[in-house]
Amino acid sequence: MNRVSGLFNITYPIVQGGMIWCSGWELAAAVSNNGGLGLIGSGSMTSDLLVEHIEKCRQACDKPFGVNIPLIFSNAEDFIRIVIDKKVPVVFTSAGSPAKYTSMLKESGIKVAHVIASPKFVSKCEDAGVDAIVAEGFEAGGHNGFEESTTLTLVPLVKEQCTVPLIAAGGIANGRTMLAAMALGADGVQIGTRFVASEESSAHINFKKRIVELEDGDTELSFKKLIPVRLVKNDFYKKVKALEDKGAGRSELLELLGKGRAKLGMFDGDMSDGELEIGQASALLKDIKPVARIMKDLVVEYNNAKNELKNI
Repeated sequence: MNRVSGLFNITYPIVQGGMIWCSGWELAAAVSNNGGLGLIGSGSMTSDLLVEHIEKCRQACDKPFGVNIPLIFSNAEDFIRIVIDKKVPVVFTSAGSPAKYTSMLKESGIKVAHVIASPKFVSKCEDAGVDAIVAEGFEAGGHNGFEESTTLTLVPLVKEQCTVPLIAAGGIANGRTMLAAMALGADGVQIGTRFVASEESSAHINFKKRIVELEDGDTELSFKKLIPVRLVKNDFYKKVKALEDKGAGRSELLELLGKGRAKLGMFDGDMSDGELEIGQASALLKDIKPVARIMKDLVVEYNNAKNELKNI
């Protein structure tokens, strides 16, 4: 059996990224019900809202699902207690040290995966006892690595050191790119952008429509003086770019960012002044689909691409 499928007790080694403002219970349940591992993105939630989404997800599906918790957020500790109390089977942690909560989660019977963007963090993850590692390349949307290592380079570097199941992320949006990740040494994939542009995503319809209009070069990694994040090139991005080009410091960038900028764009639908976080793989997408169709397409495309290699 595939190592990722076996670890999480799922049919396909496909994990849906737990993206802020886009990954509510409906998306997570749909992915899990269709053979993958759905993740609730807690980064944009309050404690009460996270509890609500966990309970609704459990009612909507009888398959394993998980919660993504960015450890950099102030309410991360509350969220850890919630997932333990609610007996969530899987937790993906990111943006922080895996040593902080992994043992606590595992003692409660929870499977833990941690997201990294550099091979230098592999030993820290394994020493902390994580069950799986997500190697996320520079192509990904949302928070990203300072090193700008691409998935093509990062996954093999992590594979050299990694003994636990390895999940590739960044730039993966169809079966062909999924197969490429497996060829690099991954045991499974984490897909974000493709699932944002799904019917079940909690993203605003304006954002979904914008995603499937994007072409190559329409996103760029920004805010490297804060936390690197890949943004759509809209009016807000242009303001960020102007500040960065003149050498603005953290305080100026934080003032421009303000509060609720990501919600304004991805959840409320302001395509001009909102912060729009999405991956480079958006250029591969042409339509908004239901999750069931996305999952089916991923599997068919993967197998077709695999068969093509037999002729090489």
